Amino acid sequence: MTASRSRKLGGLPGLLLALFMICDRVHADDTGKATNPVTAPSKALAGMLPNDKWKQVESSVDRALAWMSTQQEAGGSFSTLPQAQPAVTSFCVLAFLSRGYQPGRGPYGQQLNRAIDFVVSCQKPDGLFSFEIPEPLFVTRRASHTATYNHAIAGLMLGEVYGHVTGQRAKAVRQAIQKALQFTRELQTRPKDNPFDKGGWRYLHFKGNGEPDSDLSVTAWQLMFLRSARNAEFDVPQVYVDEAVAFVKNCWDTQEAAFTYARSADGSYFGSTRGMMGAGILSLSMAGQHQTPMARAAGDWLLAHPFGGYGEVVNGGDHFLYSCYYCSQAAMQLGGHYWEGIFPPLMETLLSAQLPDGSWPADPSHNDAMFGNLYATSLAVLSLTPPFQLLPVYQK
Repeated sequence: MTASRSRKLGGLPGLLLALFMICDRVHADDTGKATNPVTAPSKALAGMLPNDKWKQVESSVDRALAWMSTQQEAGGSFSTLPQAQPAVTSFCVLAFLSRGYQPGRGPYGQQLNRAIDFVVSCQKPDGLFSFEIPEPLFVTRRASHTATYNHAIAGLMLGEVYGHVTGQRAKAVRQAIQKALQFTRELQTRPKDNPFDKGGWRYLHFKGNGEPDSDLSVTAWQLMFLRSARNAEFDVPQVYVDEAVAFVKNCWDTQEAAFTYARSADGSYFGSTRGMMGAGILSLSMAGQHQTPMARAAGDWLLAHPFGGYGEVVNGGDHFLYSCYYCSQAAMQLGGHYWEGIFPPLMETLLSAQLPDGSWPADPSHNDAMFGNLYATSLAVLSLTPPFQLLPVYQK
């Protein structure tokens, strides 16, 4: 089945399931457009927390989305630093999708369409998604650093909306995804100095000086993009995934029983963080490797390092909200006592920090405050909405 055919049918079974869940669990006005999104978690999770706590989560997410809707720029983007686009706009679109809202429908439909159009407009001729033109050499926290994140996160979002957009917008999204997949593969197959870096991704330009040429953080986002594109029936050869998963497993420190960010030129491992532990679990899940001994061991590590105060990190290399996102999704993939032990303290930490206007404070960890409240709020929403199971890429 071709990608265009898949869009007309609503995508693969995961997407069909998501659409069924939305249609089954939303209220509609006389036009059939959604006016109120999902009002309960999936049945398998409904008994995990008291009903009033679920209502608190739902209210929190709804207030956050209402605030986010007031922050959109005229050109369709959700504001942040230029080098963080189109990733932050894509996070915002995913946040609305995770609560059941759809492009072109309901109270936020046209805003989502404009955001999608902005993301597509950020694509460069070579297929890279980046608002800014990256520097010719690596520069910390500039486009040459952030572009591979922008690229994968934008591709992930477009894969998730592909079954919902129509007409010329659908054609533009399809072409953008196809070009982006080619660019992703070209980055993946660049020659790398160390054999354990093969199959992964890092930055547009190698840093040299013994720095790794691949890392788990960027690689996890690329795997999510590949999984979302494959769900929408784009051509994603299995070898892309197999090579990426081999790299992910090379980031596993057997002695520490933990995933790490990367390995140094001498083969030694970087330190462990909540974010990379969640990224490792989620990466394996994107490849269909659920409940492996490696994933469960990483889940045990997360149980031993529960979330506490807002902005609290395990070590200096961790990013708080980034970790919330990864760990919430990872806990959902593991399920059972991992979900019960990881999600509630994470949820309470986020609920207690939400501001009166519905937003979350800028992330104080690791200089992430520079990306602003929309970055923080979209990731907080995406950390709270896995129980609704509406983003097809994360459905088991």
